[in-house]
This record gives sequence, structure tokens and C-alpha cells, in this order.
Amino acid sequence: MNNFLQNFAREHVWHPYDSLESPIPVLDAVRTAGARITLGDGRELIDGVSSWWSVCHGHGNPIIISEMEKQLRSMSHVMFAGIIHEPAAELARKLSEITPPGLSDVFYADSGSVAVEIALKMAVQYQSVRNPSRKRFLALRGGYHGDTLGAMSVTDPGSGFSSPYTGYAPEQFFISRPGIKFGEKWEPGVSDELRDTLERYQDEIAGFILEPVMQGAGGMYFYHPEYLKAARKLTAEYDVILICDEIATGFGRLGELFASNFAGISPDIMTLGKGLTGGMISLSAVMTGRKIREGIGYSSARVMMHGPTFMANPLALSAALGSLRALGSYDWQARVHHIGDLLRRELCDLAASPLVQEVRVLGAVGVVEMKRQVDTVVMQRFLTDEGVWLRPFGNIIYIYPPFVISDEDLLKCSGSVRKLIAGMERGEIAGFRA
Repeated sequence: MNNFLQNFAREHVWHPYDSLESPIPVLDAVRTAGARITLGDGRELIDGVSSWWSVCHGHGNPIIISEMEKQLRSMSHVMFAGIIHEPAAELARKLSEITPPGLSDVFYADSGSVAVEIALKMAVQYQSVRNPSRKRFLALRGGYHGDTLGAMSVTDPGSGFSSPYTGYAPEQFFISRPGIKFGEKWEPGVSDELRDTLERYQDEIAGFILEPVMQGAGGMYFYHPEYLKAARKLTAEYDVILICDEIATGFGRLGELFASNFAGISPDIMTLGKGLTGGMISLSAVMTGRKIREGIGYSSARVMMHGPTFMANPLALSAALGSLRALGSYDWQARVHHIGDLLRRELCDLAASPLVQEVRVLGAVGVVEMKRQVDTVVMQRFLTDEGVWLRPFGNIIYIYPPFVISDEDLLKCSGSVRKLIAGMERGEIAGFRA
């Protein structure tokens, strides 16, 4: 990018969660391929976070590109109202086959956050016939579900995502996230707070939304799958809609195709995104069963009151079909387990550092939780100089690589994290915020 454009962008282009007063320095990306990002100055960075958790098959996957090129030659977009086309029908068929039993119907949307909005609206519209007073939601502390109004309202209010909008965003109910971590011994009493809250506010709660097994932006926290079984049982008992937000966990990231599979449950509604298209283009999907479809059919509107302009965009759907083909073209589960084994080998001994609170690995996610909030600018600069693209947040340093990453590149990511923490221990890197 030339200097004029770089200067213009610096003054006029917004970046996510970036200070408008003292913005984080940005890098000029010109090309991507596999697990690599090429910068304008010729440097290559290893994309160790799958470009915000979406590029599971690597950048520029040829199978996805082939599907999109074929679709582009025939029809890139057509309105979905009153029209059906093969990509929409074919992807719906495939998603209904691979998602948990009973999730037979698909509502297509543009992004993960919008998928959550639709799921919440579905729950309220469903309850409008059965329990009209139920218009609020229950969610877990530590959860994150998106930046749009409804999605933001069910994101942990202590996370800061919604604090500037107090009084604007709807107020919801929150309970503690499960205290039993993945791999620990399950204690049935962990679900008591869920039962008590559903009992106390059963006339107000339309649905319970959670990220199954892994809370993403809430700190990459892994909790026990048995909690999902308890949630499924209790929401059914109180006729509350269970929404599993699988936008970050779906399509194999944790070692199961969907995180709900760890518990063998089927939610009433499931949201999908990110890896749905292999990170090639924005698309999301909301999966439901006949229960939701029929309930909304009896509501006063008789229709689902949502219809995005680019709903079921054929080009995006072709990317999703390509992503599913790509997933079936290699042993993704073996790759995920291999990545997890390497991350455990490389990261777990960092738990002995006086700066580190905990190290945890599940599937193809490796997390180093620090004892204090990290300085993203300092750390990102160091890691970029090392040739890796990792983006720490809060007190979390994490690796979330494409499934196709080479061992050499993965070890470069983990080795850079080790060097970062060693430099902080020696006082050579000021990695903590003042």
C-alpha cells in the first residue's frame, strides 16, 4: 500500500476494539496462503490465530476457491424472498446431517453476531405463544456472543463489551460459569445455580444461551461437558429454549465436530459461523428443530420476523460447501489431536513461571493465562518481530492455528510464546500493563 493510502487509513479507517486516541500500529497485509500472511514489506507472518478463529483449512484453500469460482460464473447473488437455489438446499441438507440430531432446519444469516440475534428473536417469538411474559435471557458469566444489541446483552456485563451502552442494551440474567473444568471430576451441585435461577425467574426467561465447553473471548475457558447435560435437562423441564452458540467451537476446533457432541446433547437452537466457510467469506447459520419452526408458525406474526438482504447468498454458501468438502479431504480429527499434543508438549511447563496463572489445551487451542493483564501492543510487536501473528487479549496469550499448519510453523508459534514469557521474566519485555 502506498504512503498516501497508509496515511489516509491511519486517520479514517476504524479497527476493531482499537483506541481512537492512541491506536495500535497496524500492519499492511498484501497476500495470504496456507498459514501465512505476507506483509507489504515482504515479511511473512505465521497466522497462529486462524484470523480470529475462522481460517480452519488455511488461507486460500483450493477446494473452497474452486467452489466459489464455479458459483461466481453462474450466480453470485439473488434475493432469497420467494426464491430457492441449489446451494441453499444442498448446504441445508448437509448441515442437518452433521449437526446434532433434531436440528433439521436452517436459517441463513450474514455473521455470527447476527446469527445470535436471530436465535434470541426465535426464542422470544416461540415463547410469545406459550409463555408471553418470557422476554429475557439467561447467560453465563465469562461468555461472549457478539457485538450487536441482543448479542451484546447476553455477553458477560463485566467484560466491558457492553459497558458504554448501559441503559441501552436489554438487561438479562447471568449465573456463574461452571466451576468444574474440562477433565476434572464432575460434581452435580455445579448446576444448582442454574436450576435455582430457572425456578425463580421461570416467568421471565425465554432462553438460556451458552458457548458449549469453551468460552472464547471470555478467556478461552474450558468447562466440563456434563454441565451441558444438566442444562439440556433443566431447560426442557422449565420449557426454556436452550441455545448453543457454536460459532467459535464448531467444525472440529476442540476435537469433536461440534462441542455439544462432547455431552451428546441436541440444543433447541445452534448458531454456526467462522469455520462454516473456512474463513473465506462471512456467513452464519441458525439451526433449529421442528419445535421452533412450528412454535413460530403459531405466533401472531406467523413468520420469522427477520430477513437479511444477503440471506443465503449463493457465493457464501458455495464457500461453506467447499469448506465441508475440505473438511472431508483430510483427517481433520487426527490433525486437531496432533496439534493439541504439540501444544501440550510446548506450553504446559510454562505453568511453572511466576508470571503464569495456568496453561490449558483442548483440541487445537493452547492457552497461557497470565496473572496480570497483558500489554497487547508490546506483545504483538515482539511476536511480529518473531514472525508470528498472535493477538493476546486481557490476560490471555493463546494459539489457535489452522488445522493444516505445519509442525515447523506451530513450533515457531509456541517457541515465540516461550521466548516472550522468558523475556518478561528477565525484565527485558514490559509485557504487563501498568
